[in-house]
Amino acid sequence: MDYLPAEFFTLEDVDPADKTIFLRIDVNSPINPETGEIIGSSRFFSHIDTINSLVNSRVVLLAHQSRPGKEDFTSLDRHALTMQRILGRTVDFEDSLFSASAIERIRKMSNGDILMLENTRFYSEEVSIDYDLEVMEGTSIVRKLSPLMDLFVNDAFPSIHRAQTTLVGFQRVVPNISGKLIEREIRSLDRFLKGKESPKVAVLAGAKINESISVAKNFLESGSVDRIITGGVVANAFLWASGKQIGKKNEEFIVKNNKNHQELIKICKKLLEKHETQISMPVDFVMKPSGKRVESGSKVPDDQVLADVGVDTIVQYIDEIREAGSIFLNGPIGMYEIENYSIGTSEIFRAIANHGGLRIAGGGHTLSALEMLGLLREFNHASTGGGALISYLSGETMPVLEALKASKKYFDGNADGKRSES
Repeated sequence: MDYLPAEFFTLEDVDPADKTIFLRIDVNSPINPETGEIIGSSRFFSHIDTINSLVNSRVVLLAHQSRPGKEDFTSLDRHALTMQRILGRTVDFEDSLFSASAIERIRKMSNGDILMLENTRFYSEEVSIDYDLEVMEGTSIVRKLSPLMDLFVNDAFPSIHRAQTTLVGFQRVVPNISGKLIEREIRSLDRFLKGKESPKVAVLAGAKINESISVAKNFLESGSVDRIITGGVVANAFLWASGKQIGKKNEEFIVKNNKNHQELIKICKKLLEKHETQISMPVDFVMKPSGKRVESGSKVPDDQVLADVGVDTIVQYIDEIREAGSIFLNGPIGMYEIENYSIGTSEIFRAIANHGGLRIAGGGHTLSALEMLGLLREFNHASTGGGALISYLSGETMPVLEALKASKKYFDGNADGKRSES
């Protein structure tokens, strides 16, 4: 599914000054379960450009944190304080979404004011409605908030694969505008997918094999990538599919964490049958807890985990990376959090960071590892998306991007919200 920023209203299409702008952002972040403090602020920083472009507007922030039933499902009061610290501007907080208090505060805002409303997922209208626009437009969220807004700006890239009310429900009520983060993400990812910097190499690693195998399938079948380099549990899945031993504990991990593991292994087998020369797998590993080296395919003791790639694999992978024209990185190569098993991740990530071509990284653990190694700024683009990034690269339909396209069509390309008479 192709998405072009030209198909959306962007901030260049409007004059936001003296307007009330509802800005949907995604600052969903890890929370310390003991203190309630927010861990990490990368998603807050990702929206700074968009917020700063609305300095002469009245900005109402819509956002969520976690989901019902999770330990980190909490109020956004600390999120408002975090955004205030990062912006260096006052960010007020309202502990409701569409109450009389919230409506009154929004109406009394002045240009330059920023108000963050309560966690949108505190309300069933946000999470329990299927993608039915008429139903969404009848919710209290849309009915009570839409009269207060001049424009709706959506900058929540990590949520573009979600069809929830505050993400897609306003598309026919007011013009939906793409924020700068969404524009930047799409342009960067499409530069990798459609650009001419080749050969294109995707390093797919980490523990979430369901997502990585889906991306590998789309990359190889669409021809958008020339080579897949595997690491972590992703590599284990491909090796298992190839008929090589990976050891009892490593097989059990895949089975336990993936109910559809049989289907995933079948997909790996088919990809290997059709694209074997394009898929790189480790030739040796370092085992945990013994710390001993084992060659791929050799017997792995039942009590050992394949915790990192070995020296021969590191050398092979670095050679392949040097030959690449552009690189996409998603997932650590091994158990990088443990020093004894971090060498593969460190060496391969450094090789990518020092590469002269296009370098794009995505995924929470990937960015965490790059930040830990001091390499994050060496990449052309670091994607804020998790599931959204994987869904986009897998070629799936993106509800938020579809809503942005539909809104521009609905308002006949008039960002002032006026529809032509027909």
